[in-house]
Amino acid sequence: MKLGRKHVKTDSRTLKLGKYLKDGLPAPPHAKDWTNGIEHWGMMLNHIHGDCTIAAAAHAIQIWSINTKREITLADERILHYYEKWDGFDPSNPKTDGGGVELDVLNNWQKTSFDEHKLIAYADPVFSNLEEIRQAIHLFGGVYIGLSLPTTAMKQEIWDVVPHGGDDAKPGSWGGHAVFVPKYDAHTFTCITWGQLKTMTVAFWKEYVDEAHALLSHDWFKERGAPSGFGLSELKADLDSIHKKPVLKA
Repeated sequence: MKLGRKHVKTDSRTLKLGKYLKDGLPAPPHAKDWTNGIEHWGMMLNHIHGDCTIAAAAHAIQIWSINTKREITLADERILHYYEKWDGFDPSNPKTDGGGVELDVLNNWQKTSFDEHKLIAYADPVFSNLEEIRQAIHLFGGVYIGLSLPTTAMKQEIWDVVPHGGDDAKPGSWGGHAVFVPKYDAHTFTCITWGQLKTMTVAFWKEYVDEAHALLSHDWFKERGAPSGFGLSELKADLDSIHKKPVLKA
C-alpha cells in the first residue's frame, strides 16, 4: 500500500461549492451509495507507485461510468502516463516517485482531459462541513479528498480515531493520501483505496481529512443533467472570469 498525496495546495481563485447550493436545494439524504455493490476496483498501480492522486481520479471515472452507462476502468498504462504527465514521475528516476498535489491534478484535468474524460470544473466544499460533503457526494457521485493519515490507521479494518494513540495517532504520521468517496451514511464515509472499499468513521474524517473537492464531470452531467437547485450557470460564469483574477497561493 503506497500513499502519495503531497502538501495541501490552495488557490484564492478556487470555486467554493457552497455558493452554488441554492436555498431550494433539498437536504442530502441520510445515506447514499454510488458503488452499485462493486467491491473490487483495481489498484491503479497504487501498490507500486505513490500515484494515489491519479488513482483516486480514475476511481471517480469508474463511479461515474457505472452510474450512467457502463463501467470504464482505465488501463494501468494510462494511469502511469498521467502520473508522469501531471505528477512529474520519471520511471527512470525512482526519486521522482513521491506522489502529487491534488490541486495540480485537478487543474491539469480541467485544462485538458483525463483519457478523454473531461472535467467541467471542481468546486470545494468546506471539508469540515459534513452537510456540504454529503451534498457533494449525493449530487456528483462522490468527492475527491485528501487525508493526513495516522500510523494507527495502517492495520485498522475501519479507520477510526485511537484515543491516547500518542505520536502514532498524529495526522500525517503515516503520510498523505488521496481517495474518492462515493458512499456515506449517518455515521461513516466510505472511500475507494488500494482497489477496495474502505470505511472511516465521522470522527476519523473530522480528525484527518484536510481537503475536499467536488468534481463536476462532463460525462456525469451529460447523462444525468444539472441537479435542480444547483447554480451551474452561475458557476460557469464564475469559471469564465476566474483567469482574470490574480493568483494568490498559500
